[in-house]
Amino acid sequence: MFRLLLAGLLALAMTPASAAPLATLFVKVEKVSSRGGDLRIALYERQSYGVDSGDTVADAVVPAKPGQTLVTLSGIKPGIYAIKMFQDDNRNGKFDMSWIGWPLEKFGFSNDVHPTFSEPPFDSAKFELRPGTNTITIHLQ
Repeated sequence: MFRLLLAGLLALAMTPASAAPLATLFVKVEKVSSRGGDLRIALYERQSYGVDSGDTVADAVVPAKPGQTLVTLSGIKPGIYAIKMFQDDNRNGKFDMSWIGWPLEKFGFSNDVHPTFSEPPFDSAKFELRPGTNTITIHLQ
């Protein structure tokens, strides 16, 4: 009997602990232009947010639907994040700007932060992603 109990305890100890609950983020993108193209959205942690080649936690490219487009990012560890996104009208994979640095395509950030002459800081765009389902809205500018 003792051996059976010991074997059962050992089996429990060797069983991996269940994974922490993950999050799904639904992003409602409003004011999508009728020019078409794709919406390119990227979710960042603080350390990679301001870096040009920063790694994203999650990203998506979806066809732009005039008015409102819903983007889903799933399987994300809960935490503090910020979103950068733009409507890639011509589907060239780049955020196009004029020769003086004026945006030629619509863009947006989490918390609907409006940039001045550069992208807003992480602390302005950050939000908390909790386990389970989360929804935020971003209005393109």
